[in-house]
Amino acid sequence: MATLLYRIGRFAFGRRGVVASAWLVLLAVLAGVLLTLGSAPTSSVTIPGTESQRALEALAKEFPQASGASGTVVVRAPEGQTVVAPGSKAVLDDIVGRAAKVPGVVAALSPLDTKAISQDGRYGLVTVQFDKTADELTPEQRSAYEALGDGAPAGWAVAAGGEPLLATPEIGSTEGIGVLVALVVLVITFGSLVAAGMTMVNALVGVGVGMIGLLIVGHAALLSSVTPVLALMLGLAVGIDYSLFITSRYRHNLALGLERQEAAGRAVGTAGTAVVFAGLTVIIALAGLSVVGIPFLTAMGLAAAGTVLVAVLVAVTLLPALLGFAGDRVLSRRQRRADRDEPGTDLDEASGNRGFAWGRFTVRHRVPVLLAGIVVLAAVAVPVADMRLALPDDGTAPVTSSKRVAYDLISEGFGEGFNGRLVMVVHADTPSQVQAATAGAAKAATGLGDVLAVAPGQTSADGRTTILAVIPKSGPTAEATFDLVRDLRSALAVTAGATGAEISVTGVTAVGVDVSDKLAAALPVYLLVVVGLGFVLLMLMFRSLLVPLKATLGFLLTIGAAFGATVAIFQWGWLRSVVGLDTAGPLVSFLPILLIGILFGLAMDYEVFLVSRMREDFVHGDTAREAVVAGVGHGARVVVAAALIMMSVFAGFVLVDDPIIKSMGFALAFGVAVDAFVVRLSLVPAVMSFLGDRAWWLPRWLDRALPNVDIEGENLRPATEPVEAAAAR
Repeated sequence: MATLLYRIGRFAFGRRGVVASAWLVLLAVLAGVLLTLGSAPTSSVTIPGTESQRALEALAKEFPQASGASGTVVVRAPEGQTVVAPGSKAVLDDIVGRAAKVPGVVAALSPLDTKAISQDGRYGLVTVQFDKTADELTPEQRSAYEALGDGAPAGWAVAAGGEPLLATPEIGSTEGIGVLVALVVLVITFGSLVAAGMTMVNALVGVGVGMIGLLIVGHAALLSSVTPVLALMLGLAVGIDYSLFITSRYRHNLALGLERQEAAGRAVGTAGTAVVFAGLTVIIALAGLSVVGIPFLTAMGLAAAGTVLVAVLVAVTLLPALLGFAGDRVLSRRQRRADRDEPGTDLDEASGNRGFAWGRFTVRHRVPVLLAGIVVLAAVAVPVADMRLALPDDGTAPVTSSKRVAYDLISEGFGEGFNGRLVMVVHADTPSQVQAATAGAAKAATGLGDVLAVAPGQTSADGRTTILAVIPKSGPTAEATFDLVRDLRSALAVTAGATGAEISVTGVTAVGVDVSDKLAAALPVYLLVVVGLGFVLLMLMFRSLLVPLKATLGFLLTIGAAFGATVAIFQWGWLRSVVGLDTAGPLVSFLPILLIGILFGLAMDYEVFLVSRMREDFVHGDTAREAVVAGVGHGARVVVAAALIMMSVFAGFVLVDDPIIKSMGFALAFGVAVDAFVVRLSLVPAVMSFLGDRAWWLPRWLDRALPNVDIEGENLRPATEPVEAAAAR
């Protein structure tokens, strides 16, 4: 592996014009294709094989007129008035008339016709039906619908909410702040604007190719609205980190006196090997989401894995080409001056690098470091025991948003359960069966404690399908409503068995229950696949059994702390104002499994970056203790810079209004901070110093069976020893 990448690095450096032009042409061609195709459609979240999904499919088939997005405009009359008063009719007629004129609306029904009026008569619900699903609505249609709440008469409150406002999260200036912070970190790390700018340009080209390619694929395979956001998040983070790692090794090689092209080849051969294996761990973790069996998660994982793959390819091909253009300007002025005065000096050690001091500290005080790290992370992980999962609702949206105002108005006038109505779908072969089953279903639902009311049913034209709305007493994400879904399904199973009908329950909460159950069932398999493959990859890379085991155990500490902090802020509401969260609530159902996959890959990145240098120095003659100190000394600056960059990129997404994106950005940023600074830079060297030479133990039979990937670049030494010897003299 090292030899192949060494040759690629030398080729890209020597043919830099051709390589750079090829990437730019590819970027331009992809951009042209995307401009021709236009924006890609997005898909809705589907959970095949679940009861709620079967019910939704039945509704789309039997009630096609209601298969589009359904919105609710909430109207509240002034204090002391009602919506049924004669003087209120003009206000309602105006709202209904404006709603009917919104592009794509096929029906707008007044509460005076549907009787959707609160008991005190002050609140009314205007039902708005679109001809397309929420994912198919244009931004103009959403804006026109949301504007129905504007210009209400004095004393009246009007707010539009519901499915039409499920918009794609927007990516804009807030995420750019993270990129700017990353650029500042690069400038400080390298001490060179050229090195920092070149590293950033390299990463942005990779992100551009990956994201544009993903958006083109979106025309052939429908992707959820969150998929491009996740891909952008990871593409930026790993793209900058991988380029940083190789550039740092190139600068180190130049400082040792290697000729430029040779320095680039060696950097790609050694650090590039670590980048390839680090990228593979991320790709495995993301692609492993396919085993869950949920299409939108599979798409998210594969899309993000694709952007990571592009980041790796760009790092080992385009980066050495850009290094060729940069020349000596990739070094800081201090480094260029030192290179002229004392060629071949190891600037990391000569400059009093604090990484070496920290490495010696963790080795010398390994017991206190281990105990302190484990105790602190265990304490942060305590909230995990109270973690609750659900699909998001408008109750956690920003308080000033139209959908949040509508949610609060419905809760005031009708009860919070009206925001999470459940739908019972009754289907049978004959109308008589449906009638009997419908009566039994209504009776069974009414007898449950958390049910506020069961609305009258609506029957299809052929009489074989009826839908009934069940209004819970509690909100859509409340634990009581989750219990109600399970109790309702158990009660309806008896009715279905007695009548021969098929009865299923759907709705936002029911879908959330199904997602949570399916993810819980898939999680053990997912962990086995991802952690197992990651373990094998690390064993192959480091030729050790204990190093992969240590890496995996360290990851458990990282994930526990990340979950704990996320629960404390986003569910419990601690310090929520710091992240701009208006209302705390359960975490989105798919966050845990997504976070496990992403953080496992990123955690292994830092493991590879740090331990690969320990392995390299150990193989080249250092003692185990010296190798640990040297690995931390040479790698600390890069790992710290890489972690700060990833944290900056992820933290930029915390500024997005969407609570799902906000929680993902925070969890990833916090997880990276914990893994880099506590686990990899503190606990890892402490454990490695305990293990000593045993850290690199591998049974002989297994050592002979495994292929040699040569991460330490041992095969490159014969070709470069004369140059290094000359530099040493």
